[in-house]
Amino acid sequence: MYIMSDKEKRLSRWYFGGVASAGAACCTHPLDLIKVHLQTQQEGKISIIKLTTNIVKKQGFFALYAGLSASLCRQLTYSTTRFGIYEVAKQNIKSDTFASKVAIAAVAGAAGGFIGTPADMVNVRMQNDIKLPPEKRRNYKHAIDGLIRVYKEEGIKRLFSGASTATSRAVFMTIGQLSFYDQVKILLLRTSVFKDNMTTHFVSSLCAGAIATSLTQPLDVLKTRSMNAKPGEFKNLWGIVLYTAKLGPLGFFKGYIPAFVRLAPQTILTFLFLEQLRLNFGISPN
Repeated sequence: MYIMSDKEKRLSRWYFGGVASAGAACCTHPLDLIKVHLQTQQEGKISIIKLTTNIVKKQGFFALYAGLSASLCRQLTYSTTRFGIYEVAKQNIKSDTFASKVAIAAVAGAAGGFIGTPADMVNVRMQNDIKLPPEKRRNYKHAIDGLIRVYKEEGIKRLFSGASTATSRAVFMTIGQLSFYDQVKILLLRTSVFKDNMTTHFVSSLCAGAIATSLTQPLDVLKTRSMNAKPGEFKNLWGIVLYTAKLGPLGFFKGYIPAFVRLAPQTILTFLFLEQLRLNFGISPN
C-alpha cells in the first residue's frame, strides 16, 4: 500500500489552477488557433498541415500566436474561477465520492464558463481575424482593447454572446478534466505501481483530456460559431444548430482531432504545472 509523504499531502491554493492553465496556454495556443480556423470554415476540407502552412506563409510564424493575450485573459478568468471553486469546495465539503466531485465540478464549470465568456469571445475573434480580408478584420490590439471595443461598439450583451454554450461546455469540460483527473489519480495510487509523481500526473491528465474532448466537442463547435457570428446572423442557438447540421452529424465534431491534439497537451501541462505548484507551494493539511 502506498503511503503519501507530508509534502504529497499538501493542498492546492485557490489560484493555482488559473496560473497553471495560463502557463499551459502559452505552449498550446497555436493548436487552439488552428482548431478555431477549422471550426469556422463552412465549405470545403483542408488538412491541419496545409492550414498551418498557409497561415505561416501568408502571415508569418507569429501569426500562430494571434490572440495570445485574449487566451491568457480567458484562462485567468475562466480557469481561475472553475479551479478555485472546485478546490475550495472540495477542501471544505465532504467529497469522498466520485458523484460529489462531479457535482462540484459542474457548479465550478458553470461559474467559470459564464465569467470567462467575454475573454473567450475576444479570443475567438482575434484568432479568426488573420484569415479574413484586411477590410473585414476587427484588428483588436490586445484582449483589453477587444473587450472595450465590443462594449462600446456592440453593447454589454454582446460581450456575453455564446454564454449559454460556453457555460454548458465549461460544465462538461470541468467534469471531464477535474473530477475525472482526481478519480483516475485515486485509482492509480491505489495500485502498487504508481506513486504521487509526474508519471501518475501524466497518465491521469491524459485520460482526463480524452474524456473532456469527447464530452465537449459538439458544444465547442456551437460556441465558436456563435462567438464569431456577425450581429443578427443567427436568431438563436437553434439557428446555429441547424446551420451546423447541414454538414451532417460529423459537423458537430469538426476540428475534433486538433481539439484533442490541443486539449490533451493543455490538460497534461495544466495538471503537471498544478501538481508542481501544489507539491512545492501548497497548503499543509495540518
